[in-house]
Amino acid sequence: MIQVVHRVSESAFPTKHGKFRILGYEAVLHGKKSPYVVLVKGSVSKARAPLVRIHSQCLTGDVFASMRCDCGDQLKFAMRAIHKCGTGVIIYHPEEGRGIGLLNKLIAYELQDKGADTVEANRKLGFEADERSYEACAAILKNLGIARVSLLSNNPRKVDALRASGIEVLERVSIEVAPRRSTHRYLKTKKDKLGHLLTQV
Repeated sequence: MIQVVHRVSESAFPTKHGKFRILGYEAVLHGKKSPYVVLVKGSVSKARAPLVRIHSQCLTGDVFASMRCDCGDQLKFAMRAIHKCGTGVIIYHPEEGRGIGLLNKLIAYELQDKGADTVEANRKLGFEADERSYEACAAILKNLGIARVSLLSNNPRKVDALRASGIEVLERVSIEVAPRRSTHRYLKTKKDKLGHLLTQV
């Protein structure tokens, strides 16, 4: 359970995909501090159900434009969608590799090169298929004065997690990116083994 979430900074943040505010948060769980970066557009506390994206950190996709996943494309999609909508939030969730951490994710890549899919690779390393927790994300939304959301996600687990934390999800909004040859197996694994709501694989 999250012990405390508090905001440590807030400033203007112009981007290629529109103007946002960038907020820094610190979440404390069992004595361990974790940083969260949050992009906010518009008066989210006054909106009926602002568009919200919980985007799990993906250094390889978001920074280096990896073609192994669709993460970088999803982040840009979310930024553009929220800018167009005029109101919304992106929580950059610091749980790389579905919660197994950056270096373990890179080891998982090596296992994938030898034939494992993403779920099999995580399990070979002794992890669950998805290790992420969303308690801090729900706490940040509450801190922003948000009680209900339209959630940009293909992952029903995120919907369930927010609802379990007291956030009402009025709508799930698809954030599906057309598959490439290099992402087809990855996306099919997400659909078949993790239950992601995908229609193009």
